[in-house]
Amino acid sequence: MRLLEHSYEAPAENLALDEVLLDEAEAGRVDETLRFWTSPVPFVVLGLSQAIDGHVLREACERDGVPILRRCSAGGCVLQGPGCLNYSLILRTDRPGCETIHASYRSILGAVARALQALGSPVQPAGISDLAVGGKKVSGSAQRRRKRFFLHHGTLLLDFDIALCSRYLKEPLDQPDYRARRDHESFISNLDLGVLPVSASVSSVFQAHTKTSINRDTESEVRSLVEVKYARHDWIFRA
Repeated sequence: MRLLEHSYEAPAENLALDEVLLDEAEAGRVDETLRFWTSPVPFVVLGLSQAIDGHVLREACERDGVPILRRCSAGGCVLQGPGCLNYSLILRTDRPGCETIHASYRSILGAVARALQALGSPVQPAGISDLAVGGKKVSGSAQRRRKRFFLHHGTLLLDFDIALCSRYLKEPLDQPDYRARRDHESFISNLDLGVLPVSASVSSVFQAHTKTSINRDTESEVRSLVEVKYARHDWIFRA
């Protein structure tokens, strides 16, 4: 599997690259890929079909200059930024254990959990798309599926300022059972692990050893997708 470690400073470009990688795989230009990335700034990202006013404290975000964006995958609204390690997997839909969305969550989250357990963290899959330690969420994930490939991307909280969640996000109405109606700060926790050991262990579990980089065509597609989609008001405010 290809291993790509590529981060942009702009959150919108990071989201766009995930979708471009999925498009490239679906078009037959690349094969399975594991990407790691981080953001130097906090930002809010909505799931594909979520309404902003139901999830985001917009005035606080606007006051503090925190971008509000929307990704191409489903799932819930999250805040991320410094202290988060994002991983993105572009996988074949016929990969064993990934033929259906629920099976793929079990397979992928089980693999990521094993990678973190190898570093001494007692992490376990929780809910449909989370990882947790002691009943506290340390990772969430979402998917976008096409015919031949799908994107599974998630965030691993390593050293994130969790208090920011209550500043910029409303408490979600739709919650996994294991949350037990806890507020953000009571429900979310950090793994307290380093970026390098985590990325190395996750890469090993997925046998992602072929280091790669993005080319000019990919860079161009990212810029174009940001312009026509991720930076557009009608995309962000679509729901």
